Amino acid sequence: MRYIVESIEDGIASLEDIATREIVRFNISDIPFLIREGDVLVLENTIWYQDEEERKCREERIQKKMKDLWI
Repeated sequence: MRYIVESIEDGIASLEDIATREIVRFNISDIPFLIREGDVLVLENTIWYQDEEERKCREERIQKKMKDLWI
């Protein structure tokens, strides 16, 4: 499963499932590395991974959309 970190408040991360757009919540202590809003996380067989390349692609798409709005 692939998620985007939507927000982090009081030790709880709200994650959006990329496929279903469903919001799920996890304790950040259940994720074995530091996360921030906008990170793309992958959960496979109870193991968490960060997809840094996907995060960069998403950020670039957002930057381009923002730039196109102002031109």
